Amino acid sequence: MTDRTASISGVAQRYASALFELARDDSALEGVDADLVAFRGLLNESADLRRLVSSPVFSAEDQERAIGAVTDKAGITGLVGNLVRLIARNRRLFTLPDIIKGFQAMLAIHRGEITADVTSARPLSDAQTTALKAAMKASLGKDVTIDSRVEPAILGGLIVKVGSRMIDSSIRTKLNIMKSRLKEAS
Repeated sequence: MTDRTASISGVAQRYASALFELARDDSALEGVDADLVAFRGLLNESADLRRLVSSPVFSAEDQERAIGAVTDKAGITGLVGNLVRLIARNRRLFTLPDIIKGFQAMLAIHRGEITADVTSARPLSDAQTTALKAAMKASLGKDVTIDSRVEPAILGGLIVKVGSRMIDSSIRTKLNIMKSRLKEAS
């Protein structure tokens, strides 16, 4: 891990902890989680929004104005709306994906759940997410929160990480294995 990623994680963790404590004190954990999930969905769907969040080219004022318009249009207000504007003003908008992940990890612990990082080539449907949660609960014996991410480069299938365990059933990995075996056979 580089120094930059370590500092990003530290900053994101501090924001996530503060957000979690405020949401818990206000009995608003579920509402904050729903807003964060909605915002993560917006990030997954929009390359322009991802660029706004991650690019240092935009001024703090431009980021704050644009991100405010996005959250207002999406109906994301309250703690999450305030947080997003604050981190834009503080030039920390790039930490938002890690803040969301950190908050959801704390919420999962609070609920007695475990979190699975799931990477898919396309967004998972509600039915697929429900089926995956049920299969993982049967396998792990605990409720599972899914932190999903879309990565078209895997071509198809899933990569699932739970703690230190990883199951990679992506088509990209299967093709790489097949390619390797064909080279060995030559």
